[in-house]
Amino acid sequence: MMRTPTATRSRKARSRHAPMMLVLRIVIAAALVVDAVIHLQLAPGYEQAAPGGIGQGTLFVIQSIVAILIAVYVLVRGSKLSYALAAMIAFAALFAVILYRYVDVPAIGPMPAMYEPIWYFQKTLTAVVEAIAGTLAIIGFTMVGRRRR
Repeated sequence: MMRTPTATRSRKARSRHAPMMLVLRIVIAAALVVDAVIHLQLAPGYEQAAPGGIGQGTLFVIQSIVAILIAVYVLVRGSKLSYALAAMIAFAALFAVILYRYVDVPAIGPMPAMYEPIWYFQKTLTAVVEAIAGTLAIIGFTMVGRRRR
C-alpha cells in the first residue's frame, strides 16, 4: 500500500506530538486528583454545618468523585470530550471557590450558603490546580482538533 506525502506528514506530526500530549494528559489528571483529594479531606469539616441535608461537605464529595472520574477519562482517552469535561469541572470548581470567597450568596433551595471570605493554603492550592487543569484542558482540546485535521 502506497502512502501519500500528506498522510506521511500527518502521521509524523502525530507521533512528534504524542509525548507532549501524554504529558499534558498526566498533568491535567494530576491536577484534578490533587483538587479531589483536598476536597475529600475538607469535606467532613464542612458537613458539620448541614448534618441532615445537602451541605458543602456533600458537594465537596460529589465534586471530588466527578473530578477523579474525569481525570481517569482524560488519561485513558485524551479525546476532545475528555478535555472538554476536564475544563468544565475545573473551571466550575474555580468559579465556585472565587464566587463564594467574594460574594455572600444566600442558600438557594437545597444549595447551602457557602460564603467563606478567607483564603487558606488548601483553598488557594485548589484554586491554583483548578486553573491549571482548566487551562491545560483547553489547550489539549484545541491540540486534538489540530492533530486530527
